[in-house]
Amino acid sequence: MHSLAAILTHAITISIGSNSFTFGTNVIVYLIVAAIVGLIAETLVGWRLPFGFIGAIIAALIGIWLMTNIIIISGVGDIYIDGVPLIRALIGAIILVAIWHLITYPAYRSRRRYYYRR
Repeated sequence: MHSLAAILTHAITISIGSNSFTFGTNVIVYLIVAAIVGLIAETLVGWRLPFGFIGAIIAALIGIWLMTNIIIISGVGDIYIDGVPLIRALIGAIILVAIWHLITYPAYRSRRRYYYRR
């Protein structure tokens, strides 16, 4: 258990050429929250995003950014996990999935089936 705590307290640094990227536990928590929120948003809207699980994470990350930096809602009692507001993240992800549904549904509806049951 002590070794796990020692691993998680340090950040992971990846160096590619002259660029270095540092990922701490906050990034891991952010991605886990984004995965959960993205899947919940897909379930509530009833429409799946492209790329499956990865698409849900990307939609939730954009939704979190949208609702915390662009559209700021005050007066909402929010639950924070490691600095990530859950309710705002869910609202942002639902908005993005709904917009994706509105854009792609007409193209999906007009498709013809290749095989018909007779």
